[in-house]
Amino acid sequence: MLTGLYPHNHGELKNDTNHPFDRETYLDLLAAGGYRNYYFGKWHAGPGTAFDHHCEGFSYPSYNNPYTKPEYKDYLKRNNLPEPEIFVERSFWGATDRQGNPRKMQAGKKYRQEDRWSNEHGSGILLTPKETHEAFFLASLARDRLRDLARNPGRPFAMRVDFWGPHQPYFVTREFADLYDPESIPEYPSFCDDLSGKPDIYRTEGNVPLNENGKLIVPNPLPWPEWQKVLARAYAHGTMVDAAGGLILEALENLGLADNTLVIWTTDHGDALACHGGHFDKRSYMPEEMIRIPMALRWPGEAPSGRLSNALVGNFDVPPTLLAAAGLAFSERIDGASLLPLARGARTEWRSAIAVETHGHAEEHLGRAFIGQRYKYIANRGQMDELYDLALDPYEMNNRIGAAECAALAAEMRQRLDAWRQESGDRSGDLS
Repeated sequence: MLTGLYPHNHGELKNDTNHPFDRETYLDLLAAGGYRNYYFGKWHAGPGTAFDHHCEGFSYPSYNNPYTKPEYKDYLKRNNLPEPEIFVERSFWGATDRQGNPRKMQAGKKYRQEDRWSNEHGSGILLTPKETHEAFFLASLARDRLRDLARNPGRPFAMRVDFWGPHQPYFVTREFADLYDPESIPEYPSFCDDLSGKPDIYRTEGNVPLNENGKLIVPNPLPWPEWQKVLARAYAHGTMVDAAGGLILEALENLGLADNTLVIWTTDHGDALACHGGHFDKRSYMPEEMIRIPMALRWPGEAPSGRLSNALVGNFDVPPTLLAAAGLAFSERIDGASLLPLARGARTEWRSAIAVETHGHAEEHLGRAFIGQRYKYIANRGQMDELYDLALDPYEMNNRIGAAECAALAAEMRQRLDAWRQESGDRSGDLS
């Protein structure tokens, strides 16, 4: 969400590929256009930090862990807050790490987030005040800066806040946990998917006790009532991060900045939690649960509130949208497009299909999804392809790739996918 490009064009193909930034970023262009940039939160977007792109704020290399940083420790002291402590209800990690060292995070025990990365595979209760959560810490930094900007208006500003959540770990205070009754969560429609008719990539799983030799155990070894508890914490975590983000919106209102500020609320990816046989986290498969994301825009006076759109958009549309709001644009060809015409309700030509790509996650894999308003085609290198009717089969339980009555549709979708690859410069290799 920096360049407006598909991964095959910007080069950051996997976590920490660290491909050099050899294309324009919207942050650099905003700075050149007179904007003062602020960035608070997780970077995880390539080499260096946000500071290398004319930003001020809070940014460390790679994924990292905010709870170990001096700025967070100072925040606790200023606000008379204790070190965060969690009661772990479930861990999806084994008892030891890859080097054979005992894991500090164990179910049924208290835990402090002191590892290199804040991405523990687990759920539980945050025993300390909600303000000790990273999302509230980042919201506090953002609000402090907004107050400074309101007191000392000058150059226009752009601010980005990248929370670590609602990505796991799902550690939530009792206030938010009590909003979701685990027993009220119905079984997810694809939880009992036996993965027949699916490519092998759906069987990749590394969490405990869900896998055997890196493959998902089907049927799932955890009964649904155990998943209900995890999902309740995951839902509560999303609500908790929403609450922290709401504090920033509240500050914009109270400081008189809201009417002249475009706000975009989105994320980088979805999640496979409990879907297609019962996964935790994500891998290299591309069901809707993983690739669908929230996307909300607010710009009083410019974009009417309450408008809904079923246009096919992606987070690579965010950078050109931000530049367009500032009266700027990329000088190079990009893959994304400004969302402002859609937000304003203007009649505009828009894409009839969108592509999603994977270059592998914890395993080597190359795949492309091509999605129209109804049908979805996925090409997987070395494995069977996939074809779904999202209108009749929204949870993608029935792969129609081999159905005789769908042969013409499959051929058309594959032809369109191949044409998109050619047009977008996707030369990542053969997908057969």
